[in-house]
Parts: sequence; structure tokens; C-alpha cells
Amino acid sequence: MTFLPAPVNHGFKFKRTDLPDQPVIEADADLVTDTSRGTMLEKNGVKVGTIEHTLAALIGMGLDNVLIEMNGEEAPIFDGSACFFVEGIEKAGIIEQNAERQYLEVKEKVVYRDEKTGSELIALPDDDYSLNVLISFDSRVLNNQFATLNSIADFKSEIAMCRTFVFLHELEFLLRHNNLIKGGDLSNAIVIIDKDISQFELDHLADLFKHEHVAVKSQGILNNVDLQFDNECARHKLLDVIGDLALTGHHIKGRIIATKPGHSANTKMARVLKKLSLKQENSAPEYDPNAESVFDVVRISEILPHRFPFLLVDKIISIKDNQIIGVKNVTINEPFFQGHFPDEPVMPGVLLVEAMAQTGGLLVLSHLEGKYSTYFIRMDNVKFRKKVVPGDTLIFKIELTAPIRHGIANIRGTSYVGREVVAEGEFMAQIVKNNN
Repeated sequence: MTFLPAPVNHGFKFKRTDLPDQPVIEADADLVTDTSRGTMLEKNGVKVGTIEHTLAALIGMGLDNVLIEMNGEEAPIFDGSACFFVEGIEKAGIIEQNAERQYLEVKEKVVYRDEKTGSELIALPDDDYSLNVLISFDSRVLNNQFATLNSIADFKSEIAMCRTFVFLHELEFLLRHNNLIKGGDLSNAIVIIDKDISQFELDHLADLFKHEHVAVKSQGILNNVDLQFDNECARHKLLDVIGDLALTGHHIKGRIIATKPGHSANTKMARVLKKLSLKQENSAPEYDPNAESVFDVVRISEILPHRFPFLLVDKIISIKDNQIIGVKNVTINEPFFQGHFPDEPVMPGVLLVEAMAQTGGLLVLSHLEGKYSTYFIRMDNVKFRKKVVPGDTLIFKIELTAPIRHGIANIRGTSYVGREVVAEGEFMAQIVKNNN
């Protein structure tokens, strides 16, 4: 497995270098096909498996864009933790890219529950990415165990080194019947003894793995490894949750509370959160009237040439590399209401288009030094969904749909009142330097 740097908006992708054409599989919850012993992704018949520790390390180390080359179907297990991936990332170094990270922000309670297994994952609002995990097994050795990570920033010191665990009766089945853990030995996992077993049987198992003979410790685990934390098993399950939820395609802002998690429940929760993220991307922006504006009307007037009665943006509440959010408060004092219409005041659709265009102009011009103007030369797919009347607060969300090239900007604009879309359209503008 080789980690390679990738461009902005690439995300995490796996490339099978051992196959013809070297197919690429995205780290996407919708591509999960098997979760029996780990998380398996499949696209067009090509598979990559046991990728949850890899993805947990990438998230835990704050990475966004990585191409992962693999020369086989199953990712290396090492010692059953994520620490070797973390060490490799640190050794290679991390470069900050010229783009703002887009988070999946949990704004309300989200629940996935599997009634059959009792697994439950809950996502709650949080300013950080934090997790609480409770595991429970029908075992006298490993019954209930709890782990907490209060900040993803602590992943390296609290979670990365926590190894997977397996019950003794599963090992021989995996090796002999499923053709799995081919590169494994008894040091790849915490082996838990959940039933009486003779030393002869233990010696036989060690011989299968070409491992020195082992014995059972008093706490019911083999003496093949020493626990790094009393709750290392629960911490490893927390690591798995982080890795599986990376399949949402985003870093998360939220608190995850997982009870009896497993790869099946984790990846199904990832699908729920991915759908939530797509819904958020297409929903009305959050507007807090008490929040300080990014551009007030004075700053807007310094960038745009428009003045009364044709300046149609009151303030900018958010601006990013390719997106801007603007606000206009519509009042009965607007001069156009005198004629449109005296007995039923409605904001003209052409002025809704103009307001979106001005907001888009602010997005484009705010990044330029010197005096420039934008001249809109094309409009497509303009639609009006609902009347805008005095008392409404218009929210404009404008996004660049392509990089600016040769002085031409392509943008998409959407106007909202509350959570409802009132107008939308696509625009093309020419950027021209002013002569004075």
C-alpha cells in the first residue's frame, strides 16, 4: 500500500495497481458490499477490503486528498491498529492546500438503529469531531466496555495504536476456510479466550500461524500481546467507527454515540450522513441576524459600482473560495413597489436576477486587486419559484461552477426566503478592468 498526494477535491480513493488499467475505487459508503470481517468496497467487480484502519488514520491525521495504491485486494493489517499508517504519514509530511475544508456538520439529532443486532449510532451537534463508544459481547471476558474521544485532534495519542481483537474460535475458521489474514500471525490482534481450551489446542493454533507457543493470561486473553489500555477493545471499535464514517466523503463536525457498533451499522450510518450532507449542500444557508457580517454595505459599495436605487445587496454573511452568501431585506419602501404593483407589491423577477448577479460580482471581484467590473453576458435556466414581497429576507447563495479563465466567470445562483427557493439560475460574466 502506498499513499500519494492528490489535488483539491480529490478525496480518498484506492487504486488497484495489480490489475489491468489500474482501476480506481472511491472511498464511498454507497460502494460498500461486504462487512462480515471488515469493510469491503466494490466498483465494477473490483474490490478493496479491510480499509477502515487506513481511512481512520487519514481522518485522524487531518488529511483530505490522498490516492492509495494497493497491489492486492486486502489492505495490510500490520499489528491490527492504525499506528503504522500514522507513522508513515508523519514521516512523509503534510502540505496545506489552497482550499477550505467542507465539513459534514451535524445540526440536529440523527439516528441509525438496527433492531436485530441492537447496534445504534447517534449523531449530535458539536463544534468538534468527538465519539463515545460502548461495546457489549456475550462473554465473561469481554462484556461491556466504554471508550471516549473528546476531540479528533487526540486520535494519534488516544486511539491510533489500539489493536483489533478477535475471539479464539474465529481464528482457525478465518485462516482455513475464508482464505483471510494470510499475512497474519498471533501478534496481529488481541486474542480473547471466551471458552475453556486446552494447552494442546493452543499449541496447535500457534503452529498454524507459525508462532511460538502461547498461554492464557488471568484476564482471559492470550499472552501474545500486552494491553496498551484497559479498554483497548472499545478504543479499537471507536477507531473502526472513524474509519467507516470516513466513507461519508467528509470530515465530520459532530458527536457520535455508538452502542454495539460494527462495520455493517457503521457504514449504514455513513450512508445516512452522506444523504444528510447532500441535502445540506442543496438547502438554504443558515442565517443568524446577530452574527457580524463579512461585508457591510460600505464595503460592498467599495467593490461594486451600483448605488441607490439599484444596489440590491445589503450585506455578505459568508465568503469562501467558490461560494458567497448575501442578504437583502425587502421593505415596502423599495421604489419599484410604486408601480409593481400598487395594490399587490411583488418584487420584479428581473431584479431578483440582478441581485443574484451583484452577489456573484462580489464573489468574483473581492479576490481581485484594483478596480474591476463584471458584465453579465449570458443567463440560462432562470426559474422563479415563489413571489417575493415586502417583509421578506432574501438569502442569495452563489457558487462558481468552474474556475475563472480568460476573464470569464460561470456561476450558479439560488435565492431563498426562509428555507424555500424563490429563484435560481446560471450566469456567465465577463470581468473587465476599469479605466479609472
